Amino acid sequence: MTTQQTVKVQLVRSPIGCKVSHRATVRGLGLRKLNSVSELQDTPAVRGMINKIAYLVKVL
Repeated sequence: MTTQQTVKVQLVRSPIGCKVSHRATVRGLGLRKLNSVSELQDTPAVRGMINKIAYLVKVL
């Protein structure tokens, strides 16, 4: 049995006034409201999304 590595991401800044692609990335990570937390699998694709919007999120 292999255990998947996960990463928790919290939205700490509002995506209002950001680029449309950055807003779409926030939604793609499953984040809706401010301070919402999403637990995702730790894959290179997810890491790239987090790096793209690093100024909006905090990794827990």
